Amino acid sequence: MSDLNQRKKTAGGIIIPDTAKEKPMQGKIVSVGAGARDEQGKVHPLDVKAGDTVLFGKWSGTEVKIEGTDYLIMKESDIMGILT
Repeated sequence: MSDLNQRKKTAGGIIIPDTAKEKPMQGKIVSVGAGARDEQGKVHPLDVKAGDTVLFGKWSGTEVKIEGTDYLIMKESDIMGILT
């Protein structure tokens, strides 16, 4: 078995610890729009749906506060994966 969690080293020999790497954030989809429009204006349905738990980058999306609750609005392309 090989260690899949080996330390990464830069070309200059600097070791980058795992704690310095960005880890994905996790969130639950509250609501989705009708879909994404292509260049011709046709709407394509989204792969995510309300209730899905997803992974996304720490700096993805736009933070908004609606009626005292914090939300993130983001494009589907910012989502790394859907957890099942």
